[in-house]
Amino acid sequence: MNVKRWIARREPNWKQLDELLTRIEKRGLRSLSTQEIKSLASLYRSVSADLARARTNQAQVGNTLVQDLQRLTSRGYSQIYQGSRKQDWKTAIDFYKWGLPAVVQETFGYTAIATGIFCLGGLIAWWFSWRDPQFLEMIVPDHLIRTVRDDGRLWMGSILGIEPEAASQIMTNNLGVTFRAVAGGMTLGLFTIFLLFMNGLLIGGVGTLVGQNNLAFPFWAFVFPHGSLELPAIFFSGGAGLLIARGILFPGQYRRIDAIKVYSLKAAQLMFGVIPMLIVAGVIEGFFSPSPIVPDPLKYFAGIGLFIALIRYCSRQREHV
Repeated sequence: MNVKRWIARREPNWKQLDELLTRIEKRGLRSLSTQEIKSLASLYRSVSADLARARTNQAQVGNTLVQDLQRLTSRGYSQIYQGSRKQDWKTAIDFYKWGLPAVVQETFGYTAIATGIFCLGGLIAWWFSWRDPQFLEMIVPDHLIRTVRDDGRLWMGSILGIEPEAASQIMTNNLGVTFRAVAGGMTLGLFTIFLLFMNGLLIGGVGTLVGQNNLAFPFWAFVFPHGSLELPAIFFSGGAGLLIARGILFPGQYRRIDAIKVYSLKAAQLMFGVIPMLIVAGVIEGFFSPSPIVPDPLKYFAGIGLFIALIRYCSRQREHV
């Protein structure tokens, strides 16, 4: 191996990689052009191969060169691999900061339709339940009717003492409902519509039951804190299911397979927002909503505050400099 000739031939690559890494370390990855980023990966692999060859011929090339190449490849590894993980975190933060609100605004029509279907079920349940007790018994579980109508109390006290377990079960149940609502889009949206309507019927029936027995104020005090996030999460997931159905039924300018991909991507982005909402809502429902220590007016205040905060978040517009 002719060391001098090999070093002369390879040294320009080492200097180029050093220059690119220095620029990244000072000004970040965005300081490089697309072509320079491609060159960075290629140069890193090339210098890594040079390091391996230098180690094999260390007696000829010398310890100093081996150590220099070791430092250069270590810097390259740090920027290419660890830097990419940092970039992933930045991308995720940017999505939740600006991307998710943009998707919510873009797909608002589908969320509004999902909300309307849910509310229609609630109104129908309220209308018929006030006029026909038998209708109420058809849509509300018997044990809830017995607890409210016969015992004159609400059922939330059963959560007390098992808050962690209850919160976990609530999260699991709510996640199941939302994922079924999204998957329902594959049934041309029919199952999504059915699920939203039936959940609306149940809430409307329970609301009528507590209203008939003078327990509406404490019941809605329980619902408001977590419901301010839980119900919008269900509406978002319903809208996601309708998006998928739209891709199947009305592809528009796209081929049907492409339309399904486009609208499914938007549905998935909505679900990235739904999951943290349900986690927070589950914690609130398990620990805060049923707590007898917290006054009912404070629960209403907390629920309204969370809902306003959610609206403000979903209304965010990316700042353009």
